[in-house]
Amino acid sequence: MRLVLASASPRRADLLRAAGIAFDVFPVEVDERFRLGEKPEHAVARVAEAKATVAVATHPDAIVLAADTTVVIRGEALAKPVDAADAARMLRLLSGRTHEVLTGVCVCGHRRRLLHVEPTRVRMAKLGESEIAWYISTAEPFDKAGGYAVQGLASRFIEGIDGSYSNVVGLPICSVYELLKELGCDILESKKS
Repeated sequence: MRLVLASASPRRADLLRAAGIAFDVFPVEVDERFRLGEKPEHAVARVAEAKATVAVATHPDAIVLAADTTVVIRGEALAKPVDAADAARMLRLLSGRTHEVLTGVCVCGHRRRLLHVEPTRVRMAKLGESEIAWYISTAEPFDKAGGYAVQGLASRFIEGIDGSYSNVVGLPICSVYELLKELGCDILESKKS
């Protein structure tokens, strides 16, 4: 059965390809804003499910995979920075601290819907203002939850990861694989897309 990734994220697509999982891309548009007072783990699950719902309406005979990722520090969920000042604020918050990356995953198919939230703890080194300014000047922070890319230039700032590395990139591949197996998706037969 065909797998549809309901995401425009090149990082999620790269992770699936690296794992040898074949898929088609079908980006969807949903409101990704968290609701007032909503817990981050509930929000990422709700947004992932909303993305999957939109995609499955167009691809009812496929298995649909959707995800949403956020970074949480001191109870605050950090989405993608809106500008350089917002990116600097986020990096100052993360500097020298451990934060959590949460990815909500929704897989739909065979008249079933499976939801999973993957937590990963990440420790960032203490950053100086010149390091923050340099990193922002690279433009890498701007389309990343929390304002950094663990797989990119920010890797030099990451002291440790407790949990799934691929989750921090944007998709917990091992958990996705288990969900797909639970739905009966024969991904061992998949070829790279």
